[in-house]
Amino acid sequence: MEKFDITIIGSGPGGYVAAIRASQLGLKTAVVERAEVGGVCLNWGCIPTKALLKSSHVLSEIKSAAKFGVKIGQVEPDFKKIIQRSRTVASQVSKGVEFLFKKNNITLLQGQGIIKDKNIVQITPDNGQIYTVQTNYIIIATGARARQLPGLEIDGKRIIGYRQAMTLETLPEQMLVVGSGAIGVELASFYALLGTKITIVELLPRVVPTEDEEVSAELAKHLKRQKIKIYTSSTLKSTAPEGDKINVIIDTPDGEKQLTVDKIFSAVGITPNTENIGLETIGIKTEKGRIIVDQYYKTNVGNIFAIGDVINTPALAHVASAEGITAIEYIAGLNPQPINYNAIPAGIFTQPEIASVGLREYQVKEKGINYHIGKFPYSALGKSTAIGNRDGFVKLIFDEKDQLIGAHIIGENATDMIAELVVSMNAGVTGKQILKSVHPHPTLSEAIMEAAAAAHNEAIHL
Repeated sequence: MEKFDITIIGSGPGGYVAAIRASQLGLKTAVVERAEVGGVCLNWGCIPTKALLKSSHVLSEIKSAAKFGVKIGQVEPDFKKIIQRSRTVASQVSKGVEFLFKKNNITLLQGQGIIKDKNIVQITPDNGQIYTVQTNYIIIATGARARQLPGLEIDGKRIIGYRQAMTLETLPEQMLVVGSGAIGVELASFYALLGTKITIVELLPRVVPTEDEEVSAELAKHLKRQKIKIYTSSTLKSTAPEGDKINVIIDTPDGEKQLTVDKIFSAVGITPNTENIGLETIGIKTEKGRIIVDQYYKTNVGNIFAIGDVINTPALAHVASAEGITAIEYIAGLNPQPINYNAIPAGIFTQPEIASVGLREYQVKEKGINYHIGKFPYSALGKSTAIGNRDGFVKLIFDEKDQLIGAHIIGENATDMIAELVVSMNAGVTGKQILKSVHPHPTLSEAIMEAAAAAHNEAIHL
């Protein structure tokens, strides 16, 4: 029986990053993976969706080329090639992780991993004999899958999840998207820009309901410009197949709405993969399906840790990676600083992009915090006017000590620009320090400086 210092079950952004850090610290490391290396994020989530969105954004830009003085003939999407490119991108990134495993002497064990004892992991390959490995430590990084609602079970044909939504053979004429979180609005925007008639149904009162209210309102405006129909505070009442189509009834505040679609895309969240991995066998404690851990991701079984979507922290790839590094460094005795979850950025890659970190304004009000806001529109920036994309704004929230407690951007390059504000929040930078930090001109990042200036009623520099 082969023995490892650490065995990680799952090779997504949490698992593979943890494995590489473990190897760097001299730990003999194995990773167990039942499917594609890189997990859902690299193969079916973060990476291929961005490839799809890039294609739709290129199409959108070409269609607007005339306003930049560029003459172009008839353009149309090649849907099969768009899908094919996204799969190629996912495969390249997955192979890149496999290369990193080899480079760092990490053993990849292909198959279903089950914890049989606190120091024993059993691997069941798709083809081949079951075997076990011995290990000093275990990290559970098994991720999550698409959540299924009663009456909206994914069949892969009429009712689809994110995997099918990224591999359809033909472009649907009409699609209903149930749920308006990140994956819902991203793929809704992708299909709408390619010409599919999209309808979004959201149970809560606004799209992207976890974002700041002003950001939600701004995105809704742009989705409607993309000819997407939005029903908020609404539910899918019934579905009835008819040939290749589906007749649906939506219960809205204005009464029932009926429509016929080719596909229903269920984007109602995720469910952690905590079943059938041996948790019950060794008595690992869970709550509402998620594994209970401490600040270093240790479970109640001392040598077993859990990170990523299987625990009760934000279900984001970069969070899982950070958790994996923290867990490994704790195991290695490096005394790592616990993660500051108040400064975790999130991004939504619609057109325009959304990025946020810290508290939303409604949360600040709920907490009774004295605050002031600085807001600056993209439309007042020279760079955004020059590139022909003037939609969006930067919104910064400061407490009474002028500490940054929330930052929200909607607009071009929002997901790249948020990093400055994450660093600022972690470093305890004040609004005054942000506005006194000279930003390059002409850039979109000037909007951050100008938003801080607006919060202090100082001069605006275009």
